[in-house]
Amino acid sequence: MTDRTTPKILIVDLVGLAPGPDGRPDHSAVKAHVEARGGVFHEGSARGLPAPAPGRPHFYYMPMLSTEAELLAEAQDGLYDAVIAAATFLPRGTRFDLGGVRIGAGTGNMGSESWGGGDGRGGIAPLMNTPGINARATAQMVMKALLRVRPDLPVEEMNALVAAGRFDTGRDLARFPTAKLEGRTFAVIGYGNIGREVAKLARAFGMRVRIHARPRHRKWIESEGFLYAGSPREAASGADALSVHIGLGPLGPDGHANAGLVGGDVLSALAEGAVLINYDRGELVDVAALGRALAEGRLAHAAIDADLFRDPASGALSGPMVPYLSLLPEHGARLSLLPHAAADTDHPTRVSGAIQAVDQILDAIGRRVVRNLKGDLPEGYTDAGATRPPGLGGMTAAGLEALRSDAGRLETLRAAARGFLSALDGLAESGAGTAGETLLLEGNRLATLLRTQDLEGPFLD
Repeated sequence: MTDRTTPKILIVDLVGLAPGPDGRPDHSAVKAHVEARGGVFHEGSARGLPAPAPGRPHFYYMPMLSTEAELLAEAQDGLYDAVIAAATFLPRGTRFDLGGVRIGAGTGNMGSESWGGGDGRGGIAPLMNTPGINARATAQMVMKALLRVRPDLPVEEMNALVAAGRFDTGRDLARFPTAKLEGRTFAVIGYGNIGREVAKLARAFGMRVRIHARPRHRKWIESEGFLYAGSPREAASGADALSVHIGLGPLGPDGHANAGLVGGDVLSALAEGAVLINYDRGELVDVAALGRALAEGRLAHAAIDADLFRDPASGALSGPMVPYLSLLPEHGARLSLLPHAAADTDHPTRVSGAIQAVDQILDAIGRRVVRNLKGDLPEGYTDAGATRPPGLGGMTAAGLEALRSDAGRLETLRAAARGFLSALDGLAESGAGTAGETLLLEGNRLATLLRTQDLEGPFLD
């Protein structure tokens, strides 16, 4: 029988990544937050310990749990009421009757039957995540993956030549032609927090950005100046780079809905010599089709970020990265493989995500209020809607209500809009001299204000 006044919450992933004074990943900020919320932070298992004194939530920090056997041994019998995880896959047999939070976007790894698996459909407990908390970090890593190979300037080779004094700019530079990103086409599959941030960064490099998402997103995609594609293949058609950010989708009898989405049909539509980036879920790409595309030259490079787990006793590998390892003997020079680290190696991001997860799980347990729900809302809970970092993903109805009630912010926006309209009238009346300069200044000020007030991007209904 669960006790909401003295819940036991298991934490199965690191909640700090930078080394602390003892050289280990530093979890002190999250520990301090737990204690500030009236909780108790333990390092290690609750198993075998006496029942804690009532009235306070207890968090048990076990970030080295990874294998299915370890997780089932620790959490199959309902010892813990809730869980916080990041990348670790929770087997279906684990039990957390009061809820779970995934640090970051997506919940495909949250397989517990307590909420019906990774899509949160069914079960008795709420499933949540912390959307947007690592969106910018992931988007930056996507662009870093592209910039490693495009433009294709051999930086290390040229550095060695310069360091050895064996380069003459006038004579030798012509031996190293390269191609810029400007004017190239970048295809993005998905218009969530990460997909939109990737699109914005690609546009900043002068690329044409084409996005595939659900039809209801089309007006928002086009309003931001991106191109809309009705299908993944249409997005990929003639694209020089493709980045996927759509998640695994619902789990059905044949697996996740989006597994293998980037297959031969999509890859064959890319421009010759394109770059594929999958910093979402490893299962989204058909690995056999990826191998064929690399062999045929359709793809020049692929960057993949997916979970990889190693059994400490046997050394056996598991996780969605494993199929990609089969491509290494033939295509290793054109692959960049990361162990689901693109968004998980930034210490401040992980700490802020973990703190948000602590708050969400305590609210769900203590007040039955759920934020950032994934899937079904269990009976007896209230859905408080979605939260995300400022400036990310668009504007919510709650955010607009806050703006509506803030007379000062409204007047600032009105004044900026009036200034722009006045400058536009001045241009029409007197031409492009001083009036043109004023128009551009007022336009820049209005655009900056809209951005800083989060009045850009989609309306998050």
